[in-house]
Amino acid sequence: MTKIALPTTRSNWGLTALPPLALYIHFPWCVKKCPYCDFNSHALKFGGSGGSGDDGRLDATLESQYIDALIADLESCLPLVWGRPVTSIFMGGGTPSLFSAESMDRLLAAIRARVKLLPDAEITLEANPGTFEADKFAGFADAGINRLSIGIQSFDDAKLKALGRIHDRDAAHRAIEIAHRHFDNFNLDLMYALPQQTLAEALADIDTAIAAGSTHVSAYHLTLEPNTLFHRYPPAVPDDDLAADMQDAIEARLAAAGFEHYETSAFARPKRQAKHNLNYWRFGDYLGIGAGAHAKISFPDRVIRQMRYKQPADYLAKMREGSAVQTEDAITLEQLPFEFMLNALRLTDGFALNLFTERTGLPLTRVIHEIDRACAEGLLQRDLEHVKPTEQGRRFLNTLLERFLPDD
Repeated sequence: MTKIALPTTRSNWGLTALPPLALYIHFPWCVKKCPYCDFNSHALKFGGSGGSGDDGRLDATLESQYIDALIADLESCLPLVWGRPVTSIFMGGGTPSLFSAESMDRLLAAIRARVKLLPDAEITLEANPGTFEADKFAGFADAGINRLSIGIQSFDDAKLKALGRIHDRDAAHRAIEIAHRHFDNFNLDLMYALPQQTLAEALADIDTAIAAGSTHVSAYHLTLEPNTLFHRYPPAVPDDDLAADMQDAIEARLAAAGFEHYETSAFARPKRQAKHNLNYWRFGDYLGIGAGAHAKISFPDRVIRQMRYKQPADYLAKMREGSAVQTEDAITLEQLPFEFMLNALRLTDGFALNLFTERTGLPLTRVIHEIDRACAEGLLQRDLEHVKPTEQGRRFLNTLLERFLPDD
């Protein structure tokens, strides 16, 4: 993996190379807002004035304006990453697949003209089954997108209705069929512990996903997040014991089918792990462009985080002024250990001990006491070169992470 060499000085905390750099692109619109969703997504308003035609398609003028803003956003942050290759791109949302193949082609061409995108870069597009059209997805592949992440959530029509999804079981299967035609690498997002879901129903969804031939499955526990409709009006969901049984059964079923459980909620066929997400979990860097996008960028003397304006109208207005960065803060030396562990301990196989120093610039002595304490509590296990969470540590990840919180 390409690294940018840095001079070794006391001012760079011992950081000897910058981490790999990825690019995240946020597309903020959806056909409708799901009741469980706490992401930065905004429902289209129908009738043309609010960004959508009567058929639910994104208005062409707004689409073009947003692509222009994304390109300008990327240009504005190029001085932060001069000379650094981009290893992967993830287009998330919202529903990026609302955009046309022509817009994605224009955007990717602009990216290639401005940064060094590696020839084998993974380029992922999130897609909603309700937006699948065969010609459009052929165009996405022609533009250079080589991986899909499809938001299935469930194959059960009653559960999809309870989740407020715009697709049904048949649409989910059509989406998978189209994905197979144009992509040999795609993820299926599923959720469990759904309203009134039984263990058999949760496993039926997993079995259907396995049979669908995907290369990757993400299985998330439904959580009732603040500022969502489900949080204000909670549905009847399985209790903690049943949800834990579902998790155990799902992990066992996917393992039996040959999937590797490599991250808290992620399962992959051999050599099909999500490269972009692995970069997050290994505390790599990432640019973030688009409404509400976050970024983490390392320098010889600091690590910064950025956040852009969340409301699409605000983002577009700020980009017309030259920058949509709302906040930019440096991660303190005291925060770095927790920030690293927050990501790296999601990995089933943990991390090599030398990665901590490589990605934070801090000596291992800053965390070795906490690591050994967590080992004594049965939450971690380590040898001279490697540390990883135990089964108990994975199950009680929040408790494990608390060991690395900075002192007040």
